[in-house]
Amino acid sequence: MKYVYILQSEMDSARYYTGITDNMERRLTKHNAGEVKHTSEYKPWRIKTYVAFTYEKRASEFEKYLKSGSGRAFATKHL
Repeated sequence: MKYVYILQSEMDSARYYTGITDNMERRLTKHNAGEVKHTSEYKPWRIKTYVAFTYEKRASEFEKYLKSGSGRAFATKHL
């Protein structure tokens, strides 16, 4: 199972991070421990939403979409 997730910074609620993992709990722990370069400055983080996928290819495609302009607009409006 793969999870595409969106995190929101508790320090700056306007900051979001989108990623993919196979273990949500472990990944969130890494983000909040400062072990992820892209998120260490705005920790702590909380999960805003996540979507589970059976197929890794579909998860990767959805993550890529969420990182695009239209995907960010979709996430802001619907997630």
